[in-house]
Parts: sequence; structure tokens; C-alpha cells
Amino acid sequence: MNLAEWIIDSIRWMQQTLFEAVVLPGLYAAGWMNVAEPMFDFTEWAVIGAIEVALVAIVLGTMERLWPAEAVTDRAAIRTDIAYTLLHRLGGFALLTFALLQPLVDAIESSLRLLGFSRLNIDQTWPGVTDLPLVSFLIYLVVLDFIDYWLHRGQHRFEVWWQLHAVHHSQRQMTFWSDQRNHLLDDLIRDAVLAMVAILIGVAPVQFMLLVIASRVLQSLQHANLRLRWPGLLEGVLVSPSWHRLHHAIGAGHEGPARGVNFAVLFPIWDLLFRTADWRPGFVPTGIRDQLSGRDYGQGFWSQQWRALARIAGRDGAPAQGRDT
Repeated sequence: MNLAEWIIDSIRWMQQTLFEAVVLPGLYAAGWMNVAEPMFDFTEWAVIGAIEVALVAIVLGTMERLWPAEAVTDRAAIRTDIAYTLLHRLGGFALLTFALLQPLVDAIESSLRLLGFSRLNIDQTWPGVTDLPLVSFLIYLVVLDFIDYWLHRGQHRFEVWWQLHAVHHSQRQMTFWSDQRNHLLDDLIRDAVLAMVAILIGVAPVQFMLLVIASRVLQSLQHANLRLRWPGLLEGVLVSPSWHRLHHAIGAGHEGPARGVNFAVLFPIWDLLFRTADWRPGFVPTGIRDQLSGRDYGQGFWSQQWRALARIAGRDGAPAQGRDT
């Protein structure tokens, strides 16, 4: 048995054990045995998410303790970010969206097939090359990252969407936990679009899971409390903590003609192509400008969720966020 097979077998054993010992008795007691099958899949996502969180916490947590970019003084804010992370990664938010959309897309595809249309399978573009597992994985990663770049631009461009996305930018003490600090509606919109695109271009469920995990791990690194830049040309190939921190900078991160800079989620090439890259070196404080004058974006999970909706409705007791044009 090789390492990959051992890992897969171990995950399946943990999934089966957790499901039989905890999930199944709970479903039986609640009278929800009709959802046992999807909950078995959900258990797999929870197990994988738990392993991911544990490994990221050990590796990036150690790095932040050894080489912190700044001292963390508000531990409560970090605990809130941990709650966001556990909700999303143990709950498989993006994966659940993919699973829910798959039947809908299958039904639409069946109807379109009668009209002569079929799903675009990018991995069949060049048989023998693009259908190799690693090649197809990289192609899908690039395509989804391109879509994610424009979704991110939209989050900053449209005022209502920005008020949701502001939950993410309101963290003034960034750590590797900060990646999942998002409004639930913001995540739902983004994950639904990415899942729909993934299904339409032929991404299989297992591939999508691996793509999501790879993206999340890299984004955790980007948000880490580290003064870290990649050496040489690599800084222009993969988003670094330094590059992404400038995206979160007070002012630069949500103002100016493009309503921010460095929107790329994984690959800076999109910022270079569409002229939203900012290469300024140095360490910058993060947050939203009007936090300096006292605007409160919420101190806990529910407060942050509610205040975002209140800002959209104009009922949070403060003027709308002013941003340079």
C-alpha cells in the first residue's frame, strides 16, 4: 500500500467511525434517517476539513509564533475568526453548495442535450495531455481562479456586495484564521458561482474537493501574520502574505479607481493583466478607513453578520462607507 492509498483508507475509516458512532445515532434520535445518505457524505467533508484545519494550525501557527509580523493584542477577534474557520471547513460550505447544485445542473444539461448542447469538458481539449490528472487539476485551478478574481472585483465594486465583503476586511489583526471571516451571504454567492462554473466545465466532485482544499490552504497562508515575500520572480507567480496584506491595507485595499488592489486569489497574473497590481513593499496596517473614526463592524460572529445587513439597510447609525473614486 502506497502513501496515497493509506491516506484515503484512513480518511474512510475515520468517516465510517464518526458516522456510526455519532452522526447515525443522532439522526435516529431526531427521526431524520431520511437524510442519512447525504449526511454520510457530509461526514467525509467534516473529517477532511478537520485534518486540514489541524495541519494548517500546526504549520502556520508555529510560523506565526516564530516570525510574527505584528503582536496580536485582541485575542477575542482571533477566536471569532476561528469560529468562522470551523464553520466553513468542518461544514464543507463550498462542497455542500457543489453537491446541492449538481442535480440542478444535471437536469438543465439533460434538457440542453436534447437541443444539441453538451457540457464543456475542458480536460478533453487535448486528449492524452489535458486529461492527465495533474494537468487537468492545474487547468481547473487556473480557470476557477480567473473567475474568482472577477468575483473579488465585484465584491469591492458593488456597494451592497461590498458591505457584505467588508466583514472580511474589517479584521485589523490578520492571521491564518482570517481567511474564512466572511459574511454567510457573501460566501453563498461566491461559492455558488464557483461551484456552477466547476460543474459546467466538467470538474468531478473529487476534483472539486481537492481544488477547494488547495485553494483554502494557500489562502490561509496569504492571510498569515507574517512579513513574507516570495523570492525573485515567484512573487509574481503565487500570491504571498505580503502581496495580499496590501489588499487588506487601510485605504489601498478598498479605495481608488478599482476599489482596491491585488485582487488575485491565487495567481497575481490577473492583477498584472488587468492593471490592479500594487507592488509597494513594506508592512501596512489592515482594516477599513472609517474604523479609525470609530465605525463598528461588529465584535463577534452574529454582530458582524447583523451589522453588514444593517449597513445595507442604512440602519447601523453611521454614514455609508466613503471610498475614493
